[in-house]
Amino acid sequence: MRNLLRFLLRYHSFFVFLVLEIISLILIFSYNNYQRVNFFNSGNNIIGSIYEFNNSMDNYFHLKRINDELASQNSVLHNMLQERIIERTETHRQTDSLTGKTFVYTSALVINNSVNKQYNYLTLNKGYIHGIKPDMGIVCPDGVVGVINHVSKYYSTGISLLNKRLFISAKIKRNGIYGSLVWEGTNYRKAILREIPIHIPVTVGDTIETSGYSTIFPEGIMVGTVHSFDILNGSNYYTIDVDLSTNFKAISYVDIIRNINQTEIRQLEKKNEND
Repeated sequence: MRNLLRFLLRYHSFFVFLVLEIISLILIFSYNNYQRVNFFNSGNNIIGSIYEFNNSMDNYFHLKRINDELASQNSVLHNMLQERIIERTETHRQTDSLTGKTFVYTSALVINNSVNKQYNYLTLNKGYIHGIKPDMGIVCPDGVVGVINHVSKYYSTGISLLNKRLFISAKIKRNGIYGSLVWEGTNYRKAILREIPIHIPVTVGDTIETSGYSTIFPEGIMVGTVHSFDILNGSNYYTIDVDLSTNFKAISYVDIIRNINQTEIRQLEKKNEND
């Protein structure tokens, strides 16, 4: 208490000055409209700046929480998207009026895919409990993707069109002449169409599609367009470079095609092999 009294006695002049200064300011702002408006405007600006600074600091120190919330929301959205894709498992049928073949389409999500090997494969989230079997075609909205080769209960793998072991029967849409399409193992956007006779007119930009001469793919599924063509010395066939319509680095979901007449057709054709 004595120390407080000594402090007040020592600095009493300063405190008297401070009190008088406050009283003077109160009188000025109370009886002068201009000074009062400027004071409150300045005060609001200062307070607003303080609030903005506090809010920025609060956001900074809560970045981890905000990031966690965003990550959680992203997970929910991804799960919703996957559920919507999985819901597309309802199959639909398509019957070719010319051949009588009936094809059943089942949607699947691509969960693994490669494009940079000589023999590329992809993995799908559909297995034999969904009716998937080997030798079913795989397509996407842009065109041919590959053929199912192995199936487990819940998953399946497919030979990608970007696989040197896979040959697709494909035709030039404009004239219906068909040949064999194969990937040569280099550019994931290009393939080679062979066995097209040189007397057949070919034009850059011609559409290449599935021929329908197999039990795997229906006729008319997009494969690509003619990029260029050449004739090797002494050959009776073109070598046609095809720009593939499917971007194999961008596929996310596909349709698996089942020809319900496949077994019957193959059993019948097998008899010719035994003749």
